[in-house]
Amino acid sequence: MMQRICLFCGSSPGGRPEYGEAARQLGEALAERHLGLVYGGASVGIMGQLARTVIDAGGEVIGVIPEVLATREIALTALPDLRIVGSMHERKALMVELADGFIALPGGLGTLDELFEVLTWAQLGLHHKPCGLLNVCAYYDELIRFLDHGVEQSFVHECYRSVLRVDSSPEGLLDQFADYRVPEVDKATWVQRMNGAR
Repeated sequence: MMQRICLFCGSSPGGRPEYGEAARQLGEALAERHLGLVYGGASVGIMGQLARTVIDAGGEVIGVIPEVLATREIALTALPDLRIVGSMHERKALMVELADGFIALPGGLGTLDELFEVLTWAQLGLHHKPCGLLNVCAYYDELIRFLDHGVEQSFVHECYRSVLRVDSSPEGLLDQFADYRVPEVDKATWVQRMNGAR
């Protein structure tokens, strides 16, 4: 049973107002479903909008931020549960531990880093939690095409590609998470195929 969702998203508001609106809609949807939010602990950009929305709706919010960022005064200090860690690596590990699923909203390099780390951990069997893209205004269309290209070129197994759920609406993505089943893969066959065995 899912209790908390970890959100990866920009510390910038981005170039379109729809990004912030999607963050607010997702925050409201989490609170309505009694799902807590785990996020990067910042007060700025989409991150801050998301956290404030969940707080205003009476939901649980846990922020996890490295000390180097907290001391730059971007932490949302009003959070009742703000956890300050020593490094970015500790931040990601704690977020994974606290959450039962992961969603990336529009964001930059940090968002992509966090998303691909949890996808890689899923591939390695280090967790069995759903991962998703909230594809606001087609922001992630090119990334989705790239992943599909990786499948076509036999660098990404279809099974692991299927771990990443995609939707343009918060409700639709959370519905997919509610129905999520861990995909099964025949790793021996996959390895043989990658090695060119017949």
